[in-house]
Amino acid sequence: MEPVTGQVIAGLDVGSSKVATVVARKGAEGLEILGVGKSDTEGMRKGAVVNVDATVKSIQQSVGEAEKMTGLSIPSVFVGVSGPLIKSFNSHAAISVRNEREVTDQDVARVLELAKAVELPNDREVLHVLTQEFIVDDMGGIKDPIGMTGIRLDARVHVVTDDVPGTRNLVKCIEKAELTIDDIALSPLASANAVLTPEEKEVGVVLLDFGAGTVEMAIFYDGALRHTFVLPLGGSNITADVAIGLKVPWADAEALKIASGCAMIQKVRRDELVELPGVGGRQPRPIRRQYLSEIIEPRTEEIFALLRKEILRSGFEEMLGAGVVLTGGGSLLDGLPDLGERVFQLPVRRGGPIGVGGLVEVVGSPGYATAVGLAIYGSSMAEALVGRDEEAGSLGLLDRVKRFITDIF
Repeated sequence: MEPVTGQVIAGLDVGSSKVATVVARKGAEGLEILGVGKSDTEGMRKGAVVNVDATVKSIQQSVGEAEKMTGLSIPSVFVGVSGPLIKSFNSHAAISVRNEREVTDQDVARVLELAKAVELPNDREVLHVLTQEFIVDDMGGIKDPIGMTGIRLDARVHVVTDDVPGTRNLVKCIEKAELTIDDIALSPLASANAVLTPEEKEVGVVLLDFGAGTVEMAIFYDGALRHTFVLPLGGSNITADVAIGLKVPWADAEALKIASGCAMIQKVRRDELVELPGVGGRQPRPIRRQYLSEIIEPRTEEIFALLRKEILRSGFEEMLGAGVVLTGGGSLLDGLPDLGERVFQLPVRRGGPIGVGGLVEVVGSPGYATAVGLAIYGSSMAEALVGRDEEAGSLGLLDRVKRFITDIF
């Protein structure tokens, strides 16, 4: 195989039910998808490693499939982290402007450093500091204050922190799979880069990344990230209800949910039948599809109700002109946008990756949103990677992550 050179980038999404790898090339016309790989995994649960060997094997299978499709060797990847242990908060800091009262890049660096200088427990570390706005004296809503005249400079930022032990476990798995980590990014932010338009981020939008073990929320308004949240429920909880309700194995329940499930009972015709797999040598038998939906809808509605409660708690419910965008593998459930509109009382759409070329038909599914978003992130970081290697060579991974991840979102 040829080694990956130049502007070829790999995004690795290690989820609770699958590992997805997307290989892309940064060209003159944008990002071109070259190949993908996907494998099931039982080594992760709700964004955390629970079985190292199983996770390593799944990573190797996914990356190997992408290598086979592209004919390229993949030595390094951009990785997403997620799960309930990711915590975030809004922070604010202010400084006096030096240098004849004209704001310089040093002033911006100082105020951002002060904004993220919060006391954290030993097991937590800053992953992202995402700028929301700058304020020069009493003038707010400023994106770039450099060159402006003023006495006081304020910064409002969104600080994302990760769980150090959890991240180290994931890092260990990736390194055991003989891969180098270029950088780490928050998975829902990567997904947002792939599926949201700048206009949606401007007028206000909620991104819900619907996975197997979690639903991850990111709220954007006025072009900036305003609120994040992780709900420790997801598609696997719906599957578990189907398995219990229909008395079938979990794998059969998952296949039935994907093929015939519907989150909105009203969308299912009364005479519609689906085949229930036989257990223990018994013959398959038909059941009403409505009966399957009667199991799925209550759990899905509960998940959405908890997410709506968080939207209300965030205080941004009146600023969501673009409504809700569903992505992630779990968002493919039939009827989900319809149920979402009923619960959230907002317009809801299902979103797959946009703005990329190449194998668009392969990665067009919401299930590849995070992996494509990580490739987009890697594309934005590519130039910085070239110049930073010597300087960062002596730093540990988590130190490099803290030092080099910048606000590209």
